[in-house]
Amino acid sequence: MTRCGLVALIGEPNAGKSTLLNRMVGAKVSIVTHKVQTTRTRIRGIAIEGEAQLVFVDTPGLFRPRRRLDRAMVKAAWGGAADADVVVLLIEAHRGATEGVREILDRLADQLPKGRTVALAINKIDKVPAERLLALSAEMNGLRDFAATFMISAERGHGVEDLRRWLAEQVPEGPWLYPEDQIADLPLRMIAAEMTREKLTLRLHQELPYELTVETEAWEERKDGSVRIDQVIYVAREGHKGIALGPKGETIKAVGKAAREELKAFLGREVHLFLTVKVRPGWLEERERYGEIGLDFRDGDA
Repeated sequence: MTRCGLVALIGEPNAGKSTLLNRMVGAKVSIVTHKVQTTRTRIRGIAIEGEAQLVFVDTPGLFRPRRRLDRAMVKAAWGGAADADVVVLLIEAHRGATEGVREILDRLADQLPKGRTVALAINKIDKVPAERLLALSAEMNGLRDFAATFMISAERGHGVEDLRRWLAEQVPEGPWLYPEDQIADLPLRMIAAEMTREKLTLRLHQELPYELTVETEAWEERKDGSVRIDQVIYVAREGHKGIALGPKGETIKAVGKAAREELKAFLGREVHLFLTVKVRPGWLEERERYGEIGLDFRDGDA
């Protein structure tokens, strides 16, 4: 009998959810940076474990929202958790039971259906000694009775296989939702836009990464087997355009080169990537922009 179910990864920003998703799937489907709030929407990655198909939902980090975009992201995260068959709460071993983690624990009872299976994954275990891990596990299980607790390093892969095997036993019996060789439930246009946004986030500093978005405007399949991808980078202020372009266009060239190389590896064929930077002062309040990044505009209402 086959099994299949949704597994939501929740936690504070930068807890390692996207890294864990990519590790589970065995390929990069969710972007990863050192900056918080990188993931904006619910990204589904698909993994096979024995006879079970695990559909992972990498959610935006849970934090106190300030802007419409923040509110839409947090609503998407809780929505992903509520829809899942199993929820995995990720916390960072070296940060422990922070105020943010405790707030998430307080809201779990209100946001999740009664009886939902919730596991704890203590991530980045290489950053603290074993005795601290045991104490943190005891502290967290004192705050909530988790179905299971796992010590993992999403980046290095330690403990991830044990977690995946356990999850395969928890999801309900039923047919698989996706073909065996599918690893993500996202349009290629959106994956391509996210890859470019990752490169921008890694190169740019301070608030700018949160004031920009990337959209794939055109996708042309060429006769030689290659693909031409045209993307627009929307920034909120005129001054941000110069920062995104860089001196003599050096920043945008470097971003384009890095994104093109990653897309070429992901798609397995030649990629011609063209980037344009446009100023849209009100994009953070535009319904269409939210649809392009997979968020519901209404979820951002105060």
